[in-house]
Amino acid sequence: MPNLPPLPPPPQLQPSETPPWDTPSSVWYTPRTTPWRTPRSTLSTPVNQVVLTKPAATVRFNSLDVEPRKDAVILWQPRSSRTSLWIWCVAGLCLVFSLLLIFFGIATLIVFLAIRPRTPVFDIPNANLHTIYFDSPVFFNGDLSMLVNFTNPNKKIDVRFEKLVIELFFFNRLIAEQVVQPFSQKKRETRLEPIRLISSLVCLPVNHAVELRRQVQNNKIEYEIRGTFNVRAHFGMIHYSYLLHGRCQLQMTGPPTGILISRSCTTKKQ
Repeated sequence: MPNLPPLPPPPQLQPSETPPWDTPSSVWYTPRTTPWRTPRSTLSTPVNQVVLTKPAATVRFNSLDVEPRKDAVILWQPRSSRTSLWIWCVAGLCLVFSLLLIFFGIATLIVFLAIRPRTPVFDIPNANLHTIYFDSPVFFNGDLSMLVNFTNPNKKIDVRFEKLVIELFFFNRLIAEQVVQPFSQKKRETRLEPIRLISSLVCLPVNHAVELRRQVQNNKIEYEIRGTFNVRAHFGMIHYSYLLHGRCQLQMTGPPTGILISRSCTTKKQ
């Protein structure tokens, strides 16, 4: 058998310049520092975070497909916490206050329906006009006496009248005023209080003075009485107060024997 030349050694395989997991296009056209490449984070995700990943979007560069880009959105999960003690205290106080408010509201309604409070009555059963004369065309003098009737119509409530003021008006013009001393009234009690209203050199407008002279000549004079009182009501341990307004329209004959012809009285509570 002829001598054959020795076989050449097998060729040495050169390592590939491109790793098997990277395509040539990614090596050539996608540098490692491109802005759309998101490096893998080496930090672990905190427990109270949720990472939402949007669907991958393929980036095209010169009509070539490049590595997909991923966008991540981090949502913070609320931390579980226990309700503090002071919040429970405030809630408890609000509950107690609401219950007390409901209780006192029901109690007030029951008491109101049980006693049925009524407004005291202000009336003028009798009056006498003694004097009307003028010192000058506008300065007026007058003298009026009357009996004022205060009535407490309540069956279970005592009242006390305080800060009593009686005023005399002619065509809404104040011409006399009298203060009355405070007094108390029992249930269903009536009180007659004498009042004297004296006008001394009261200046009246010219038209008012002319009208008063005309009424004196016609023997029919119209006055208005206004009373303002502070009333305190008592029912056992319950006390409350309110303002009372009384008004009376009077028609009287001329002096010196002026008598009451008619009256119209109203009483309102405020």
